[in-house]
Amino acid sequence: MDEGLIPGSRDLGPIFTLGCELFLINVVRDCMLLDVQDLKVSFHSRDGVNEAVKGISFQLDEGKTLAIVGESGSGKSVTSMALTKLLPPEPQCRVSGKASLDGENLLDLSASEMRAVRGKQIAYIFQEPSTSLNPYYTVGNQIAEAIKFHRKEVSDVWAEVVKLLDQVGIRDPEKRAVDYPHQMSGGMKQRVMIAIALACQPRILVADEPTTALDVTIEAQIINLLKDLRARLNMSIILITHNFGIVDEFADDIAVMFRGEIVEAGPAVSVLSNPQHPYTQALINCIPKLGTKQKRLPVVDYAELEK
Repeated sequence: MDEGLIPGSRDLGPIFTLGCELFLINVVRDCMLLDVQDLKVSFHSRDGVNEAVKGISFQLDEGKTLAIVGESGSGKSVTSMALTKLLPPEPQCRVSGKASLDGENLLDLSASEMRAVRGKQIAYIFQEPSTSLNPYYTVGNQIAEAIKFHRKEVSDVWAEVVKLLDQVGIRDPEKRAVDYPHQMSGGMKQRVMIAIALACQPRILVADEPTTALDVTIEAQIINLLKDLRARLNMSIILITHNFGIVDEFADDIAVMFRGEIVEAGPAVSVLSNPQHPYTQALINCIPKLGTKQKRLPVVDYAELEK
């Protein structure tokens, strides 16, 4: 074994090259919850085949947070939706590979079996709470729906709804439970979406751009809430974002996606402090820094990446 490798690990070799070679270390894990191997997603239309995800692999440990970072269109959301078959069926969309939860391949489950996984095992906070919430129902009814379907043991569903709203930091939860989405601010709607996701007590929470369209103050509150819930409920989180600024001090591991592939992955501290891939370096350089005077923020130079 090479001197630079961690004991119990092996060199996986270069997985992607855009100006440099990237080596990943496959560390032996004792508490792995989700193991995704060679996941591929392609969309088929009259115009041809679009390969959205090109054979990616990653792991998620119990009680940890994995941040999947990349620009819009890199395949982050498609990856997360493929895990629970939320994408269109074949032949419009084809998914292959393996996504093992406790050793069971999720991609082999039937439609009825997958319904037991969605919400109960893997729950989602989708982008744009304003469009994700149903405007015709109160937020309390939308939370109650998930509880009634997945948690038959709950005798007082409404009390559980109020408890969840209180848990995510909404004041006067009894009053707010009978409000409609349009009566809430953007930050409160996002908290309701988190309450819906937590209603089934999932083991994995997929937070897809949870701070989209929120100002920086509310953004910080939502990230702190997710951190607190992870610690209290011992959940694992997959954080999908294009913003490296919200990853620091939250994610345990980072996977950087670019054009359907993972170009760099590893512990968050290592990726943030010493990024190896030029795309990762470009994304980090785009983060505004206090105290620096710049006429213009750096941009990603795609021509340079493809040299």
